[in-house]
Amino acid sequence: MSENSEVNVRPDPDRELVDIADYVMDYVIDSVEARETARNCLMDTLGCGFLAQTFPDCLKHLGPLVPGTEVRNGARVPGTSFELDPVKAAWDIGCMVRWLDFNDTWLAAEWGHPSDNLGAILSVADYVSRNSRASGGAPLLMKDVIDSMIKAHEIQGCLALENSFNRVGLDHVLLVRVASTAVVVAMLGGTRDQVVDALSHAFIDGSSLRTYRHAPNAGPRKSWAAGDATSRAVRLAMLVLKGEIGYPSALSAPTWGFYDVSFQGKPFQFQRPYGTYVMENVLFKISYPAEFHAQTAVEAAVALHSEVLPRLQEVDKVVLTTHESAIRIISKTGALNNPADRDHCLQYMVAVGLLKGDLVATDYEDGVAADSRLDRIRESMVVEEDVRFSEEYHQPEKRSIANAVQVFFRDGTATEKVTVEYPLGHRRRRPEGIPLLEDKFRRNLSARFPVPRANEIETLCMEQDALESTPVDEFMDLLVVPN
Repeated sequence: MSENSEVNVRPDPDRELVDIADYVMDYVIDSVEARETARNCLMDTLGCGFLAQTFPDCLKHLGPLVPGTEVRNGARVPGTSFELDPVKAAWDIGCMVRWLDFNDTWLAAEWGHPSDNLGAILSVADYVSRNSRASGGAPLLMKDVIDSMIKAHEIQGCLALENSFNRVGLDHVLLVRVASTAVVVAMLGGTRDQVVDALSHAFIDGSSLRTYRHAPNAGPRKSWAAGDATSRAVRLAMLVLKGEIGYPSALSAPTWGFYDVSFQGKPFQFQRPYGTYVMENVLFKISYPAEFHAQTAVEAAVALHSEVLPRLQEVDKVVLTTHESAIRIISKTGALNNPADRDHCLQYMVAVGLLKGDLVATDYEDGVAADSRLDRIRESMVVEEDVRFSEEYHQPEKRSIANAVQVFFRDGTATEKVTVEYPLGHRRRRPEGIPLLEDKFRRNLSARFPVPRANEIETLCMEQDALESTPVDEFMDLLVVPN
């Protein structure tokens, strides 16, 4: 035998793939907090999509690839009249919920937005329900959607806790594809082995580069990257259910596996077993459509608005004290070229907060950005790291996202240093945040639905038992907006 020959013995599946499959197939969700949080997450995620549909640049991505195509018993796209194949419907839902950077967030060694998985979950649940009903069977219930959301959050979030994909240049939407693939196979009636096989394909696909999230290339691809990932997850799941084989050592194969090719040869590390931790601790974007590392910075800036605005011409410098992740991801100077560039700029978001006392989605558009005062404020900014902020960002019992803002004037005076350690959407601020999250949902419903239908949707979504017992296809019918 040649010394260079490879031994062609098919190995057992990588343990990491099996653990995910076991969790998806066997874990029973009995956490009341997780279920209630998932319901709030469903409301918020859909609401973000409805608001995004008021932006033409989002709308152009929605609908069939070939105009006029109709799919019998396909999947609905909420807020539209489209009924599409589930692969394209997953794209559309994933795109619209991520477009404004306003849905929930998970911050750890890796970042991401676990509700991005709703694109795959909701499209497949609707597709399965309509086809089952058409053949005389029973549809899935919204309880199944809630279960799948919790599990997708957990898979994505636990993989992110100790494993930094961004440090090797990979984008976090890989984790959306992985989590969505796992739960969608189960939703389509797949077996444990088929979950493993589909997961192997999800990792073999590799990952998008983070090029489109960072200066000098930041652009709107970051707003549809999650839709792309959920769409691919549905496609891979369907391929495996048609008999496509898997690749058991997709992660660990020497030279050719994901670890050696894409992760510098390092296997994944895990902080905890899969359960309901991620959904219970997920971060909601309640106040501002801003990259999450900046949420507390904007809150601090808004608190200083009334003091700073009358003295804007006297500002000498603005000191932003932050954590290492914010510096690495969203701190940038120089020209900002488009809305996607601006909503990933810490200095721009703080400048808007100081100038306007608020930050809304339209503040990233060219008309607002043309205000020369924003550039003057940005030019006066100094960004520095607080090591404590960086350390507590990673501590499981804290998971803070701290920022501080202080403004200094030319006469030697200064504002107080306003520090906000936990954003409004943090688990520690749930009693304060949930009523405001519900208000956000009401406002977003009004962007797409007349008052009677908006009230009907809201009433259903506010009742846990009523929502979970609703057939998925009936729920999706409520969300149709005629042409």
